[in-house]
Amino acid sequence: MVRKLYRSLLGFLLLASLAVAGAARAPESPAHPPKILVVVAHPDDDSCFYGLIYRTSKELGGTVDEVVITNGEGGYKYSTLGGVFYHLDLTNEEVGRRELPAIRKRELLNAGRILGVRNYHFLDQQDLRYTLDPREPLDQLWDVAWIKTFLTRLQTREHYQLILCLLPTAETHGHHKAATLIALDWAKGLAPADRPCILGGSLSGRSDNPTRFTQLDGYPETQVNRDPQWHFDRNQPFGFKNALSYQMICNWAIAEHKSQGTFSMFFSRFDTEDLWWFKANDPARMPMVDGFFKALVRTPALP
Repeated sequence: MVRKLYRSLLGFLLLASLAVAGAARAPESPAHPPKILVVVAHPDDDSCFYGLIYRTSKELGGTVDEVVITNGEGGYKYSTLGGVFYHLDLTNEEVGRRELPAIRKRELLNAGRILGVRNYHFLDQQDLRYTLDPREPLDQLWDVAWIKTFLTRLQTREHYQLILCLLPTAETHGHHKAATLIALDWAKGLAPADRPCILGGSLSGRSDNPTRFTQLDGYPETQVNRDPQWHFDRNQPFGFKNALSYQMICNWAIAEHKSQGTFSMFFSRFDTEDLWWFKANDPARMPMVDGFFKALVRTPALP
């Protein structure tokens, strides 16, 4: 009897020690990495989330998909160097509008392989021109009802927990604002149990003045807290002697967008991805988002 108890106790201690050792070796990741959908207007707008996307998909085992609303043809004016690279006169409006939709999709897919994006959904709405007015794409260019129907079908199939959009500040492109307005209005129409949390993203550097944003005038659904709720630090160190950071990943992805010349000027320009909580979200779900962002903070590797 004593011998049997001894064997049982020994087996219990062995299992406990293995469990502790396994826990010590377990990779850092949240218990349930979220499924994220990025909803943007143009094929390079997801740059606001590059570090977050890579950390989520490549290191935490989460899923990131993207919806890109326009075909990107309006970027032809910035394609001087891209035209040299692709041997096309891309700054010629006729050539640029014909060739850029396919080129910019390929560039985004190449960047996505670096970042770990699982799926892209291209909605091919018109990218006519730069404007600050979100009503132009919403009322004249895009099939908004069809976009919302597409998002509903996608959400029904995938059950995303987070939607990432660009913060709709007054000075940002009207297409950026319109994409975010569509996402907010679409989510409002879902049943509460099916409704993902929507966050607005912006970028900041050490020398930038802090972004101040309450809401886009005339659109109360865009109301947020005055300051960003969460941050992803692109300068988090990792690797041998902590010599690497997420800036390298962001620069690799930026470099894929060769048709957009000014975009390459963003190499290592921004240090922080700032995320804002729209007040239209269910406040009871904020702890879930808090937990996700805590998991994004990386413990530096040992020397």
